[in-house]
Amino acid sequence: MGMISEFKEFIAKGNVMDLAVGVIIGAAFSAIVNSLVADVITPALLNPALKAAQVENLAELKTDGGILYGKFLAAVISFLVIAFVIFLIVKAINSMKKKEVPAPAAPAGPTQEELLMQIRDLLKK
Repeated sequence: MGMISEFKEFIAKGNVMDLAVGVIIGAAFSAIVNSLVADVITPALLNPALKAAQVENLAELKTDGGILYGKFLAAVISFLVIAFVIFLIVKAINSMKKKEVPAPAAPAGPTQEELLMQIRDLLKK
């Protein structure tokens, strides 16, 4: 029974739950970004370049030696779009956070030299 209760405690921890939510949101976000790249960016920006290369699909781009670099380009574009969108989200969240007011500085006490001088004066008495 100890292992089951320990497992329950492990699962109920905030870090595990946060990770699970992050993975699920990431999977859903992946579909959105894939659609953005395939349905918006590729037709709007890459179609002229693809037509010049006489290729209909980005994944079909390959060298004369048969190396398919189109899939790699598609992955790089997806990564850049994801990174940019995450940057915008983090920037928006950071701007929404309440600006922390710095705590007022503590009043300055006597310096070490002043304290030593006071001790010296007390010892003289």
